[in-house]
Amino acid sequence: MHYDPVKNIFASFIRAVPVFRIGFYKLLDTMFLRSWYVRRELRRIRKEQGNKKIAIYDAGSGYGQYSYFMAKNMQPCSIYSVDVKEDWINDCKAFFKSRSLDTVSFGVEDLTAINHKEKFDLIVCIDVMEHIHEDRTVFDNFFRALKPSGSVIINSPSIYGGSDVHDDHEESFIGEHARDGYSHEDLQEKMGKSGFAKFSHRYTYGFWGDKAWRLGIKYPMLMLNVSKVLLVLLPFYYLITFPFTFIMMYMDFTSDNKVGSGINFIATKKD
Repeated sequence: MHYDPVKNIFASFIRAVPVFRIGFYKLLDTMFLRSWYVRRELRRIRKEQGNKKIAIYDAGSGYGQYSYFMAKNMQPCSIYSVDVKEDWINDCKAFFKSRSLDTVSFGVEDLTAINHKEKFDLIVCIDVMEHIHEDRTVFDNFFRALKPSGSVIINSPSIYGGSDVHDDHEESFIGEHARDGYSHEDLQEKMGKSGFAKFSHRYTYGFWGDKAWRLGIKYPMLMLNVSKVLLVLLPFYYLITFPFTFIMMYMDFTSDNKVGSGINFIATKKD
């Protein structure tokens, strides 16, 4: 399945009706379990940093929902938010300006070609690396962009069923993915070669999270790939299924998953 055409539908919608953008962000935060995990890590980092101002690089900002969350919940901070899609960046620029969120700036950047040097305390890279073939180049660029003791948070599908691939003969559910996913050993090896020295990880979308993803995301996306007309049926679908999806997401979020189809990985640069 190709996910980008479905994402573009929603991008077009919030572009046409900007007043619904915040509601759309809240919907993403509710429906995508990855956001639960990422936001928990961001709150933890903000608490650990005390009152220190944090320079943040949102590496692959998409709709801008994490930049918005950080602008509201990570102060004091400055955020530089980038994506390769210029139209999405322009939409975000206009929206954040309309909300007077002047701690966030935007740019069109290719993560394989950036050349920032010790500018950021934190890099946030959510559901991006699985789309990039030259991951080692990006990890080198991230290391160079971080200040000493700075960290990068990476969220990605894992090799344990990420991209809905469960054996060597299956293809990725998401056609745009460059790889099916990572293990924590794979990320630690690759990022260690870039110079990172301290690592932590948490697998997400374990038994219950995987079931929630299928019910709440995969099946609706398959419907929309059949026909965009089925978009009108989604509210009725979620009215029936969301209570079950939410319970399963909560069970995953409060579990210690030994493996899962997603991974949150944090790498830190030496002082």
